[in-house]
Amino acid sequence: MSDVNIKEKLESILNEAVKKIEESDVPEKLNEARINILGKKGQLTAVLKSMKDVEPEDRPKVGQMVNEAREKIEGKLEAALSEMERKIREEKMKAEVIDVTLPAKKNNIGHRHPNTIALEEVERIFVGMGYEVMEGPEIEYDLYNFEKLNIPANHPAKDEQDTFYVNKDIVLRTQTSPIQARVMESGKLPIRMLAPGRVFRADEVDATHSPSFHQIEGLVVDKNITFADLKGTLAEFARELFGENTKTKFRPHHFPFTEPSAEMDVSCFKCGGTGCRFCKGSGWIEILGCGMVHPHVFEMCGIDPDEYTGFAFGVGLERIALLKYEIDDMRLLYENDYRFLKQF
Repeated sequence: MSDVNIKEKLESILNEAVKKIEESDVPEKLNEARINILGKKGQLTAVLKSMKDVEPEDRPKVGQMVNEAREKIEGKLEAALSEMERKIREEKMKAEVIDVTLPAKKNNIGHRHPNTIALEEVERIFVGMGYEVMEGPEIEYDLYNFEKLNIPANHPAKDEQDTFYVNKDIVLRTQTSPIQARVMESGKLPIRMLAPGRVFRADEVDATHSPSFHQIEGLVVDKNITFADLKGTLAEFARELFGENTKTKFRPHHFPFTEPSAEMDVSCFKCGGTGCRFCKGSGWIEILGCGMVHPHVFEMCGIDPDEYTGFAFGVGLERIALLKYEIDDMRLLYENDYRFLKQF
């Protein structure tokens, strides 16, 4: 093959390459043109393979002609690709333009649940009085949930609390009092503790009941603790939680683990005690149960009832939230309705 024929062939390939490059409107077509001309089976590669037919003395000249053609084609491909990428980038910037004068998008940041808000406030009040917040297992032994709290086998209170039994010895705790029994059993005295946590009872779901709810129970054990200490502590708690003008009233009651026992009412913080729809016209709202720790409970937990006395109290966390935020249906606390929760 003469160098004249090869030159004509190279010019034909170059012209065809320029035409295909100009017709390419996307990078994919440009790449197809590159492969068709410069690939392993491309037109220019075929010319190189025909070098064996060229006279030895003409091969350097022919090789130079092929390299020059390759350089021209690669230059045009690179220029075409750069221009194509520039246009694509410009179109993308136009499509993704940001108007900095538009209002910013607000992040939806979570916040505390009303139960959590109420619990933290109660904890703050009692920690300020020197109490320690304690926790215990939600799946509890019958021994701690009942027996050590002066509720033996076949006691009516077991039926009243509608317990969830795992087996005859293990239950889902019906109260957080087992934490108190465990702390007393440890023998570290004196005790000033608060025991908040989730509890379980086989209640039907309605506006004021749920099979899973939360209790906050407190316990004080020391020498010379009297009912006056109990009344003073809970009166201060009520004032801190519901307002400094809140009054308290104690009514006789019965709990197996305290003696004497009482229910505590607070004056209605809505009407100031004059009577309204919120307090059902009585001027008082029932808030918690309390009493002096039963001597037999001390004995079962290894504390000498002749040397030590103490008091205990318990309040439903949901009850505090319902009262404090004037919510009339307990189910609202658990339905995850954003319209309700965002109010807090």
